[in-house]
Amino acid sequence: MNRPSIPTLTPEQEARLWRRIDLRLMPIITLMYLLSFMDRGNIGNAKLDGLITQLNLTGNKYNIALTMYFIPYSIFEFPSNIIIQVIRPSRWLPGIMILWGLVMMSMGFVRTYPQLIGVRVCLGVAEAGLYPGVAYYLTMWYPKYMYQFHLALFSGAATLAGAFSGLLAFAINYMNGDGGLEGWSWIFLLEGIATVVIGFIGALVMVDYPSTAKFLTPEERVFVIQKQRCDAAKEEEDHIARQVWAAFTEWQVWAMSVVQLSISIPVYGITYFLPTIIKSFGYSTSISQLLTVPPYVLATISVLTFSYFSDKLKLRSPFIFAAQFTALVGYIINITDAPSGVKYFGTFLCVIGSYTASPGSVSLLANNLGGKYKRAVGMALQITVGNLGGAVASNIYRTQDEPRYILGHGLAIMFISIGLVALPITILTYKRINSQRDRAELLGQSKGEKVETQEGEAEEELEFDRALSFRYTI
Repeated sequence: MNRPSIPTLTPEQEARLWRRIDLRLMPIITLMYLLSFMDRGNIGNAKLDGLITQLNLTGNKYNIALTMYFIPYSIFEFPSNIIIQVIRPSRWLPGIMILWGLVMMSMGFVRTYPQLIGVRVCLGVAEAGLYPGVAYYLTMWYPKYMYQFHLALFSGAATLAGAFSGLLAFAINYMNGDGGLEGWSWIFLLEGIATVVIGFIGALVMVDYPSTAKFLTPEERVFVIQKQRCDAAKEEEDHIARQVWAAFTEWQVWAMSVVQLSISIPVYGITYFLPTIIKSFGYSTSISQLLTVPPYVLATISVLTFSYFSDKLKLRSPFIFAAQFTALVGYIINITDAPSGVKYFGTFLCVIGSYTASPGSVSLLANNLGGKYKRAVGMALQITVGNLGGAVASNIYRTQDEPRYILGHGLAIMFISIGLVALPITILTYKRINSQRDRAELLGQSKGEKVETQEGEAEEELEFDRALSFRYTI
């Protein structure tokens, strides 16, 4: 069968094409993730608005409620990236959004601790498919060195969610008592309604993959698919079980999972407890809600800036390392006995560094995994391990540790330090393998041979990122 020729576009035509794709894809998925992160994180704002008192969340009950979200959330991330291969993204992603919106609305009516646990578990199940699903979905649209910026546009919604949650909680607090509901109930109810509405809109406007996108011409579809430098169709469809197994046994999946874990624990720790941490500086509840906004705004700018230059320079690891180091400084400031104003400055560094590192880590692995199913499963495993950090982060900021929260800040420092060691080791390994492949190709060329496989390995084991022509992004 003859393959279609690759159309040639001028730089201006290509720029217009990508802008059209951006406008069709990014607004809806970004809005979906904004609401997702608000819905999982607004319990931190509700905590200050009466949730603890009305539900009698004594001792570590609040921390357990946070933890119970992450257990099903982590378990269902991997199967969700298998399901998205069967159910179209334009149906799967809006569908789970409507489901978790309904769960969020029900949180506004909980009256007991067991009820709270139940709805948090359901929320974890429903939200599990969104982030890994979209992270994989974007790899099917954008070339590897356009990927991180677009993932950052999507992930940046998480940082904006922190800002919006603070503002909404401040405003919704004035509804306390309306309809016989406390302010925290209205936080859950109104944000749940918004999520359901956006879910239905998403079902109407989302598109699936370039090969089926009706808003593109046939020539544009071919151009986008070829620009991705994806695996050939046969390689994508054949050996599905072997690709899945390859993802589970791939060293870089687990190495980057360690890095992702070192990022996610500080991210979730600061997300769930930033209002409480700021309140411990001596501010009122309303002012504490408002003071959570500026760090998230600056973090959003930082995420987009780092990702733009990461794509432009075709480098990932230096930006991840810089972001992690920034977060490390922020947590060190907060674990000291510094004045409140200095600690508040430290929270900026915590939020900026933690949120900025995550898109780079996910992008690095996405760029370095070949094969449709291997990439989908490998990314899901990385994100799953990372989100297990949410269960850890839910329990490290304890009431008895206020106001300095030495345990929480100390563990955040420890995990960031682990990441700062694991990342360079991973990058050095990538560089070593790249150098070996460079030498092997040069040797083959000097002998007048076209080298397709690595010496001593079977050809079937060298598909995708194991091919001699493949170079790891660093």
